[in-house]
Amino acid sequence: MEKKNSVMEEIISLCKRRGFIYQGSEIYGGLAGTWDYGPYGVALKKNIENTWWKRFVTDREDMYGVDAAILMNQNVWKASGHVAGFADPLVEDLKTKKRYRADHLLEDNGVDVKGLTLDKINALIKEKGIKSPDGNALGEARQFNMMFKTNIGAIEDDSSVVYLRPETAGGMFVNFKNILDTFHPKLPFGTAQIGKAFRNEIAPRDFIFRVRELEQMEIEYFIHPDAWKETFESFRKEMHEFATEVGLPSTKVHELEVADEDRAHYSKRTIDFEFDFPIGKKELWGLAYRTDFDLQSHTRESKVDLSYFDEANKTRFVPHVIEPSFGVGRTMLAIISSAYTEDELGGEKRIYLKLSPKVAPVKVAVFPLLKNKPELVNKAREVFSSLKKEIGNVEFDDNGNIGKRYRRQDEIGTPFCVTIDFDTIEKDDSVTVRDRDSGNQERVKISELISYIKEKIS
Repeated sequence: MEKKNSVMEEIISLCKRRGFIYQGSEIYGGLAGTWDYGPYGVALKKNIENTWWKRFVTDREDMYGVDAAILMNQNVWKASGHVAGFADPLVEDLKTKKRYRADHLLEDNGVDVKGLTLDKINALIKEKGIKSPDGNALGEARQFNMMFKTNIGAIEDDSSVVYLRPETAGGMFVNFKNILDTFHPKLPFGTAQIGKAFRNEIAPRDFIFRVRELEQMEIEYFIHPDAWKETFESFRKEMHEFATEVGLPSTKVHELEVADEDRAHYSKRTIDFEFDFPIGKKELWGLAYRTDFDLQSHTRESKVDLSYFDEANKTRFVPHVIEPSFGVGRTMLAIISSAYTEDELGGEKRIYLKLSPKVAPVKVAVFPLLKNKPELVNKAREVFSSLKKEIGNVEFDDNGNIGKRYRRQDEIGTPFCVTIDFDTIEKDDSVTVRDRDSGNQERVKISELISYIKEKIS
């Protein structure tokens, strides 16, 4: 565990040092479970989201994007079962009154917690003599609802209660009828959304892996019930393809068939896509067959008909749902941790992010060899402008000597660095292009540079 923790510490340090991720509210001592994304973090996150949206929405004819409100009528969450059952086992230190996830304490003591009931958790805590991290006795474990609860409007009573949504799926289910009435899609079709969700985690931990404010990329794909197996399999394969597309090694992505007792109440089949994080093999994404639970529940509670009429067969039924669900933060952590590389180049140790050009926050960095030579700076600015117009994620860097610039761009994960030197001006109008991974350099004509870079990053 020490090596894993040290790798995670190095990743956290790099993320802050290079402007990927900062502790939320840091100048006030921070706020547990919250993180702020800096310029490179935002760029990486947007590249992940744009790649996902293109694959699962833009490139298809059967997907409809939505962006539902974060605050919803409280009855949405009553119907979905979240008010009654969206909970984790909480245990309290009897001396300090600090609260912890009971299942996390068991896991930290080598106990497999899958499928454990609350009674079994309490029995194991007593049997194994598990104490709090401060070494004190623990009280009885109880269920703790993780939804953030507040009131809307000026009067606080039961009717004004609202929740920060714990998932993005609810907004898509309550808009099912709107999509039907507006677009008249034929089954199968899906709704897709990227947005924030909020969970009052008892013990957020492991950097951006377990947080209180998260972002999800989710699809609710509506199907005829007879088609669920083939649709489930199709999305399973496509999720693996997406992993490869964003640069996740296939050897680090694993499938876990979730057992009956561990599945959510609405699911008939669920696969967890797990990833080899520095903290161990943990859940990355999920793929669930939610049956018709959600549409039936919302029909029952809202009294609004959420069935589908099949014109071809003249039949009416409530569609079933396949749900591929992706956490943006966990995807980002998986990408960064798998890209994190330590090696030796030119006799010196270096750290770099071996990011796929598809998601790298900067595709190309452009340098003048010397910042105090106007002819080099002006030419570098010309090259930078032409590349930025065509490629977008391009950075101009003249801070420090050339070696420091290379090291900085390596840590950012920039695949290529372009240097304008005196030969560019005086001889052949060519530039030096350096490859991040190998450190190899190649002279390329400026007139051919855009096509050269585009081919490399495609």
